[in-house]
Amino acid sequence: MAPSLQTVVRRMGLRPLAGTLGSVVRWVAVSELEDPTPYLEGDELLLTTGMRLHQDFPDYVARLVARGVAGLGFAVGLTHEDVPPALIEAARDAGLPLLEVPRETPFIAIGKAVSELLAAEQYEEITRAFAAQGRLTRAALRPEGTHAVVDRLAKEIGGWAALLDESGEVLHATRGARAEAAVEALARLRGRATREAASPSSLALSGPGEHIVVQPLGGGPRPRGFFAAGAGHAFSAVAHTVINAAGSLLTLAVEQGGAQREAGRRVRTAVLRLLLAGEEGQARAVLGPLGGRLPDEPFVVLTAAGDALDLLEPHAFAARLDEPQGPDLVVALVAEGAVEQVAGQVEGPVGASLAGTYHDLLGAVGQARRAFETGRSGLTRFGELAGQGLLALVEPAAAEAFADALLAPLTGYGSRADLVESLRAYLDSNGHWDAAAQRLGIHRHTLRYRMRRVTELLGRDLDDPGVRAELWIALTATASTRGSRRSSPS
Repeated sequence: MAPSLQTVVRRMGLRPLAGTLGSVVRWVAVSELEDPTPYLEGDELLLTTGMRLHQDFPDYVARLVARGVAGLGFAVGLTHEDVPPALIEAARDAGLPLLEVPRETPFIAIGKAVSELLAAEQYEEITRAFAAQGRLTRAALRPEGTHAVVDRLAKEIGGWAALLDESGEVLHATRGARAEAAVEALARLRGRATREAASPSSLALSGPGEHIVVQPLGGGPRPRGFFAAGAGHAFSAVAHTVINAAGSLLTLAVEQGGAQREAGRRVRTAVLRLLLAGEEGQARAVLGPLGGRLPDEPFVVLTAAGDALDLLEPHAFAARLDEPQGPDLVVALVAEGAVEQVAGQVEGPVGASLAGTYHDLLGAVGQARRAFETGRSGLTRFGELAGQGLLALVEPAAAEAFADALLAPLTGYGSRADLVESLRAYLDSNGHWDAAAQRLGIHRHTLRYRMRRVTELLGRDLDDPGVRAELWIALTATASTRGSRRSSPS
């Protein structure tokens, strides 16, 4: 919830002249235009010195009211010694909150104050969401399991909640739950999924005095159940976060029936997500009740293919890297002295980061992933890549695409493939004509003619060090790709 205008007035010592102060302030805008409304969204505290305002105050005020501004702050002591009485009268007639801003109060100070209030409110919302997630997690660990989560969810959102099975039968509902509305919403959800030939997704319904959310449970293509949450008021951002957290916990619970280990893996993935977000304390709080333990610092991050999870789990904290659009990868956090032993459990490639802390976890995952992507069998440490040249740190496909695009004018120039080799010899010889010509077995005048043609086709200055560096990288990438293809079995 954004701060009220009353809060801003009290904090900044502004003087109310008209209107009530109950409106919320979502931002501060400064404008001297006679009609600033095209540049406003609504709920702003508009500040002005009135330098362009004269006698058309009623029209000015009407435009602001129609736009939905939170209030108007009028600075005195500059263009006007006092707020014009006609403006006060127009604001009172239209119900627009009008504030007098003293000369000694800079507009920027008001903007900073509102920004601080908004930031404090956002922090409070995040804190409330984390606290609620913690209470839901503790409820999930109680003997009642899913029922405890549903009961806790209803209290957190100030409404009701219900758990339904795959067929839509109510398994558990809190007092006052609108179970029939949840079942009707579920029927709509299934009907939509049937029309779209897809699995049911979440559904939100809003009506007079009633707001309902229905979500499927289960990680597979077929839901293992559903849960619904409702209230007589619209859900806040915190409430939506809590509902989603409850959905995750309930999904874990319903999967436990025949997939206890998979549920544990989902928890560890959530813990890894918290760690990557910098929430180490919350991650430990979630993992602790389950008997899990994170390694002490410093530790090393290992990355391997997704099928290595079974092999890594007994030896380290291991979890799938949660990237819906990315490859199936496993991340393991290993004590610095156990890297060789743990990596030795995996037959395929394993990437290892430099030793680091939880504060550096996101970068360490990137290092391990880059080492893994070299494709070398066995353990590859990120520190070893520096000695293999710049291209060892570049995605092979990206390097190949870069080379193809940069060298396309040469490779596509008829049958003159000798232009590429001439360029390669020229760069390898550091621009020395005689040495390059001798390497190619041609006269240096022939080489000069070819290089002039290369310059024309590429549209680049070969005397520019940056251009030479790019071309060298492209040629090296082309040679590496060609070599790897020759060495690949047919």
